[in-house]
Amino acid sequence: MNERWLVPDWPAPPNVRAVCTTRDGGVSRGRYESLNLGDHVGDELALVAENRNRLRMAIGARPVFLQQVHGTGVVALDAAQDVVRDGTAADACTATATGLACTIMVADCLPVLFTDEAGHRVAAAHAGWRGLAGGVLEQTAKAFKADGAARVIAWLGPCIGPKAFEVGPEVKAVFEAHAPEAASCFRPAPAPGKWLADLPALARQRLRAVGIEAVHGNDGSDGWCTVGNPSRFFSHRRDGVSGRFAALVWKV
Repeated sequence: MNERWLVPDWPAPPNVRAVCTTRDGGVSRGRYESLNLGDHVGDELALVAENRNRLRMAIGARPVFLQQVHGTGVVALDAAQDVVRDGTAADACTATATGLACTIMVADCLPVLFTDEAGHRVAAAHAGWRGLAGGVLEQTAKAFKADGAARVIAWLGPCIGPKAFEVGPEVKAVFEAHAPEAASCFRPAPAPGKWLADLPALARQRLRAVGIEAVHGNDGSDGWCTVGNPSRFFSHRRDGVSGRFAALVWKV
C-alpha cells in the first residue's frame, strides 16, 4: 500500500486489516489531487473510477462505498449472501465475510472503524456531528452486541480538529441534552456566541457509554486535523469544494 496512507495502530486480531487513505496515490487533478474517492463532488468520474480501482488493488479486497446522508442507518454488507452494491444510502456498514471492506468517505467528518477481539465482525461509521448526535456509533455497536462480542475495539481516523471545528450553540445543546458531560468537549470560539467542538472527544464519550473502552487513533492533536494538513487530507471546511479520502476495515 501507499506508504503515506495511515495504517491504524490498534490491537486488531490477525485476520482484520484496516487503512485510511490520504491525498496520495491517485490520478485526479486540481483541487481533487490526487486520490479522490468521492464520485459526488464534481470530479471526473473516470478518474474517480481509476482511483477506486487503485485502492481495491492495493488492499486486495472490495471496498463498498455508501451514499452517506449524515444519518444513523447501518447496512450489513453481506446480509443473506447478497452483497450490498455501491451507493446504498447509509452512514455505517458492517460485514462478517472476508474480502469486503467496510468503507467510509470523509473530508472533515470522523471515520470510526470497529472490530471485535475474535475478528468475527468488522464495521465502519461516518460520524459527523449530526450522525454522532443521532446515535450512529450506538447503532453500529448493536451489531457486535447481537453477536455477543466480549470486547469491541474502535479506531478514530482523521477529522476536523478541535481548534478548527466552530459550531453554533444549538450543536452544543444537542450533545449536552444527551449527556451533560459533553460540555467538556466544547470551549468558546473567538467568534462571539460560537463554540469549538472536539469531535474525537465526543466520539470517545459516546463509545464509552456503550461499553467500548478500547478506543485508539485520533486524540484531537494537530496531526489528525483535516483542516490543518492540506497536503495530506481533503477538507470541505477548508476548501469549499473538496475530494474525499476513506477509512476502510476488512477481514482476510
